[in-house]
Amino acid sequence: MKIKYLGAIAAISLLAACSKTPPATTGNQQGFNSNTQQGGGGPVGGSQEDLVANVGDRVFYELNSSTLTDAGQATLSKQADWLAKYPNVSVQVAGNCDDRGTEEFNIALGQRRANAAKDFLTAKGVSSGRVTTISYGKDRPTALGDDEQSWAQNRNAITSVASGPTS
Repeated sequence: MKIKYLGAIAAISLLAACSKTPPATTGNQQGFNSNTQQGGGGPVGGSQEDLVANVGDRVFYELNSSTLTDAGQATLSKQADWLAKYPNVSVQVAGNCDDRGTEEFNIALGQRRANAAKDFLTAKGVSSGRVTTISYGKDRPTALGDDEQSWAQNRNAITSVASGPTS
């Protein structure tokens, strides 16, 4: 009988703890990488979620190429404008490749892709100190599969927010 009684009390306590609403926050206590603004109005300005939703975080390349396409240049132009709007945000550009070719070739190609994106951003006025690069070669595929559609998705440079506003 005591076990049933203790079990019932424990269950009620757990339910009561789960039903409490979190206290309201004031100012910018949510932190930089929150998914939404207070009140649920969409991504926080200057966050990774904001970049992805409103600008686009990646550009794609042709096979064995680090030359930016017109679509890639358009995306990077939007990224440059977005970075101008958030001057305290720094980004990292990661160059990636499909899984064909040697590890050494793909690391070098991924670095050329990341550098091409960084060079475009700096040419558009973004301080080079706000943009770092890294190459993952073929080690971080975004699409799994051994077909042209998957390979095309993996030939990219992805821009990620490294730090954000401290307001």
